[in-house]
Amino acid sequence: MDTIQKYPMTTSGYDDMQEELRTLKSVERPAVIKAIAVAREHGDLSENAEYHAARERQSFIEGRIAEIEDKISRAEVIDVSKLSGKRVQFGATVTIADEDTDEETTYQIVGEHEADVTKGRLSIAAPIARALIGKSVGDSVEVVTPRGQKDYEIIKVRFK
Repeated sequence: MDTIQKYPMTTSGYDDMQEELRTLKSVERPAVIKAIAVAREHGDLSENAEYHAARERQSFIEGRIAEIEDKISRAEVIDVSKLSGKRVQFGATVTIADEDTDEETTYQIVGEHEADVTKGRLSIAAPIARALIGKSVGDSVEVVTPRGQKDYEIIKVRFK
């Protein structure tokens, strides 16, 4: 029997996904339908670049809508504000220090679709996140990165 894959996500990640879906359905979809209609008026569709570009955009939008609706239907929304403790788990904001350089970095561990390293949001599937899960403040973790093994110490764990 197949088990349905759940998508863990934070409340804010779920809200962001709902907003993207709303925008796609109420803004992007009508705009591309209008663009297709306008391009059709220009005649021969076989050589109409505007028409083909609009149809390609429509295909992308419909695919993205289907993808988001699927993830929303299988979302396991976790309200991080209701979590607490000293162990790293999904939703935790973790400050780690590189044991070689003492450089500190802070990440929040989030669902795959809401990950953005530039914003300090690390996917639960990332090697660093997998190494941190279940560990506590003061623990050292070894992470194998593309540039080799790195050792980190967990400085702080909080839930916000």
